[in-house]
Amino acid sequence: MTFPTFTSSQSEPHARGEELGSRRRAAIAANLDGYTDLFKVAGATPEQVRAWGEQALDRSAAWAPRLADEMAGIASGAGLEPWQVAVVNARTEILAAVHASGEGECSTSVVLPGPGLPPRTVQTWDWHDHLRDAPMLWELEPRPGHVVRTFTEAGALAKIGVNTAGLGVHFNILRHDADTAEVGVPVHLIARRILEEAATVEEAAAIARSATVSASTVITAVTGAGAGAIEISPAGVAVVPPDSGGVLMHCNHFLDPALAEGERHATKRPGTYARLRHLRDHAVELGGDDLTERALAMLSHEPQGAPVCAHPDLSQPIDQRWETLATIALDLTAGRLRVHQGGPCRVTEATWQTF
Repeated sequence: MTFPTFTSSQSEPHARGEELGSRRRAAIAANLDGYTDLFKVAGATPEQVRAWGEQALDRSAAWAPRLADEMAGIASGAGLEPWQVAVVNARTEILAAVHASGEGECSTSVVLPGPGLPPRTVQTWDWHDHLRDAPMLWELEPRPGHVVRTFTEAGALAKIGVNTAGLGVHFNILRHDADTAEVGVPVHLIARRILEEAATVEEAAAIARSATVSASTVITAVTGAGAGAIEISPAGVAVVPPDSGGVLMHCNHFLDPALAEGERHATKRPGTYARLRHLRDHAVELGGDDLTERALAMLSHEPQGAPVCAHPDLSQPIDQRWETLATIALDLTAGRLRVHQGGPCRVTEATWQTF
């Protein structure tokens, strides 16, 4: 079982988007339909969703015109309106606007083993099980010689990824009291600009600080020289460094003390604390050079008190069903991703997809 892949041949943003939209047309439409269903169950009206999509498009055009143009190209190729593609890219912002919540979400581990050794990273990507067909792997070259490879969703400009400048990003959702329904720059576009433009943690953080956001997330930037969990919210941006042993773990609550005062996610999803404890308790294994062993060190199910590897409760509505849809690591030395379709409980040496 592998995720679909796509390599762009176009370098101009609108043309690149149109190529992707035409080649992945059915998947993008299905992803939009899946989010439309999710937003409806979460309490959003169609009129609200369209308005938020249009706001996201406007904010994106002001902050990153090339990325707004690329979204318009995707829409053209997929036979959609630009605001509909913006909705897919702004799904975090829309869910924050309707105060969506539920027990689930991602866990990220980064260990810096020491000078001359590459970072050891792995994360689970948890999302709603009815969207399990949304992920794809996308390679693009936004400028000559600079290649971006990203694990993302059909129609979204980026998520988890690496670039050939030696930087990669992991991605976890957060919630803050400052989150607002006045939709700002989508956090998925921040991840894309970081992958396009940054080679250091400091450059990645500067890009995050330049965006006016309405929803919260953490983008953990990793290079051969270091790492930082860039916590982003309307209340501000903070960079959480690794500890003295080079360990940097993140789940779905703020770690920066000032931003943590406005924490909203963990009050409804206390499992995030148990997941973080599990990661920290297994820091030695998570710092090993064998990727399969790192993934297996993540393994923990709900009965063990830390649902790092999630499985959906089919008795629940779609907005309360969570599944670990992917397990992902960054190979910064080679500028590639290692991806397993599903959670750590199904990982073997043979299930890794290299991209």
